[in-house]
Amino acid sequence: MTALSTLTARPVSALKGAIRAPGDKSMSHRSLIFGGMAEGVTDIEGLLEGDDILATARAVEAFGATVERLGEGRWRVTGQARGMGGFRSPGAVIDCGNAGTGVRLLMGAAAGYDLTATFDGDASLRKRPMKRVTGPLADMGARFDWNGTEDRLPLTLHGGGLKGIEYVQTVASAQIKSAILLAGLNAAGDTVVVEPEKSRDHTERMLRAFGATVDVTEEGEGWRIRLKGGQTLTGTFVAVPGDPSSAAFPLAAALIVPGSEVTVEGVMLNPQRTGLFDTWIEMGADLTITNRRVSGGEDVGDITARYSALKGVVVPEDRAASMIDEYPILSATAAYAEGRTVMRGVGEMRVKESDRIALMVAGLTACGVAVEEEAEGFIVTGGPVRGGATVATAHDHRIAMSHLILGLAAEQPVSVLDPEMIATSFPGFVAMMNGLGGSIG
Repeated sequence: MTALSTLTARPVSALKGAIRAPGDKSMSHRSLIFGGMAEGVTDIEGLLEGDDILATARAVEAFGATVERLGEGRWRVTGQARGMGGFRSPGAVIDCGNAGTGVRLLMGAAAGYDLTATFDGDASLRKRPMKRVTGPLADMGARFDWNGTEDRLPLTLHGGGLKGIEYVQTVASAQIKSAILLAGLNAAGDTVVVEPEKSRDHTERMLRAFGATVDVTEEGEGWRIRLKGGQTLTGTFVAVPGDPSSAAFPLAAALIVPGSEVTVEGVMLNPQRTGLFDTWIEMGADLTITNRRVSGGEDVGDITARYSALKGVVVPEDRAASMIDEYPILSATAAYAEGRTVMRGVGEMRVKESDRIALMVAGLTACGVAVEEEAEGFIVTGGPVRGGATVATAHDHRIAMSHLILGLAAEQPVSVLDPEMIATSFPGFVAMMNGLGGSIG
């Protein structure tokens, strides 16, 4: 998508068709980083080619790996042999663009090597907290220089000489867990992460695919993950399944536009990523999953959504970790549901690419939706959606896409400002939605 100042979604009569979701963003970041750390060749199929992932590809190359694009979604990463020292100091600042996952995982990976690297990002990424990752990495022995405001990018990492730690997470975060585990690969002794509440486990699954031994045991409602230091990753083949966070947008449109039926093929169904689908079903969504299979070590299936008379629900707070990125699109569908949809325990939304609670509240309100904002959540009361508003996005791709989906079923068009950031996670979003019968432009 070329840079535009606004995009507008206009009401449509029905959406029909079958599409394939873009590659999963979380697995795409990891496949590149793990490939760069590994000995030998890693071939990747289905890689998401959004701006965030391309920034990670450039970073992995800057750390010394060879990164090649072989075709659409097909990439090859040749890692540095351990005898050459693994990751090396890059020759320039590592610019992670808008990629919060990318920068935090890269810091964890780089911390285990004897190198110095400066990390930076765009204006949005510079607002996101980094001490949640640099804190435990510092406890392992890494050193950090804050080159501006403490807890914010840009920062300089001095890695190497790490020792394993036992870290108890206070919030379910796959980014923090993954950064610690990646650092632990090159740390002395064992590294243990205790999660009181389960977060997505792509890192644990992929570490095993690259030949590492990771022990995961149930502990209460969460997990205890143990990784022995000094393990070497071996290049492998990675098939990246479709991203459930991206699939959510065309599926949501089908649920709220009368007469619609849309199938998204090849969607990842990892239990730590399907909270939105569970919530929609509780709301009365006509959502069916067929052709279940395993791809790239992950459960995958084809999801069909049909127009549904939705009802408001109270979303369980312990479900937040499995759908934290999907609350914006959930709130857009909740605007068309009968009654109240209560979303609490989601304060983490305020430190994503933007304050997503504040922006969704403001955007929905501008479109005539009744919304109550709370410190750690918000409540949407459904009813006719007037639309007719131009919504600020703060350059947040999920805010932009959620309001565009909202506009496809509203009484009047809905426009979003600064939509170019949609390309960070969903290149081709507009073309795909219009191909189903949408009207976005």
